[in-house]
Amino acid sequence: MTDLVTGDDGLARCAWGVAPAVYRTYHDTEWGRRLTGDVALFERMSLEAFQSGLSWLVILRKREAFRAAFDGFRFDRIAEYDESDVERLLADAGIVRNRAKITATVGNARAVLGLPGSLSDLLWSYAPDSGRPRPADFSEVPAVTPESTAMAKRLKGLGFRFVGPTTAYALMQATGMVDDHLAGCHVATTREPEGTPR
Repeated sequence: MTDLVTGDDGLARCAWGVAPAVYRTYHDTEWGRRLTGDVALFERMSLEAFQSGLSWLVILRKREAFRAAFDGFRFDRIAEYDESDVERLLADAGIVRNRAKITATVGNARAVLGLPGSLSDLLWSYAPDSGRPRPADFSEVPAVTPESTAMAKRLKGLGFRFVGPTTAYALMQATGMVDDHLAGCHVATTREPEGTPR
């Protein structure tokens, strides 16, 4: 499979975003698009942590169950979870039942409450300058960058867990801090004039 694929709708996409439908929707409407707001970013941070070691498809298919189980990712509510909540989550077949990731999500919610400012401002402070050319293929897309390494280090220092440099970069991609849609992808071409650096 090439890195850019034309779907049955005639639109060129990054190959991973062609199928199944849940991937296509996520690729076309969310991935690489600017996302702000503490609750929204906490959700994405949490889901990226749960994805660690798993396919992102697993997480997307369980996303609504995660939202229901974790109070819509309202970190103020999650910060109050106790051991009974952890046990409830471990018994929920709709989500990824991993104790370390569940307790990290609770701990991360408490870490958000301890921030001197907003989570959104903190995360976006690590967004790189948008001057690099759009990647032509996936070999040009990094797994880790100096910015994601710095973000992960800062988050760890603030008490966050399950947010290493690779997870931090995936979070940056997912929330539009970087936009790694390939040159020629219909999402890229509809969001900016061709040839415009980002």
